[in-house]
Amino acid sequence: MTVPPTAQDSDATLIEGSLADPEAFAALFDRYSAMLYRYVSRRLGPEAAEDVVGETFLVAFSKRERYDPAQRDARPWLFGIATKLVARHHRAEGARYRALRRSPVDGPVEGPAERVAAGVTASATRPALAAALSGLPRRDLDVLLLVAWGDLAYEEVARALGIPVGTVRSRLNRARRKVRAALGDSDPTREEA
Repeated sequence: MTVPPTAQDSDATLIEGSLADPEAFAALFDRYSAMLYRYVSRRLGPEAAEDVVGETFLVAFSKRERYDPAQRDARPWLFGIATKLVARHHRAEGARYRALRRSPVDGPVEGPAERVAAGVTASATRPALAAALSGLPRRDLDVLLLVAWGDLAYEEVARALGIPVGTVRSRLNRARRKVRAALGDSDPTREEA
């Protein structure tokens, strides 16, 4: 009889357990699929996101015996797989950014004043942001979006992409400078204090 995973089980423990009981891997899907879906959906749109997230977990499942159990958190590993799969869809991602430049802003906002303020800001910023993102080199874009949309720390981005932390910092700095310049020296990837 298999013991169900608990919330305290580390990702490494779940992956190791899935070698004997493949159904244990489902707990990783439950933990991270929504997070990965948000990230991929922002990059490729909701149409492709479900497929890419599903493929991410298929690839992870097939490679789970090679997972490093010293890494208790599997998020960087999963985001790395997803980012590589997104790279295969780079044409679709570029087309999405071009479409965003031309599309109206939508989404729920609290009240009339907030709706007007958010609409004006988003409408003014969206085309420039989409243009800036579509003009970034793939390696810089991946780092920027893993930090901004994937909510990964620098060390996690380094693990996800298999690059040194210093490279993450330099790529992120370069990407932020280019985006900031395209937006008139503002940076939408940083939270204001």
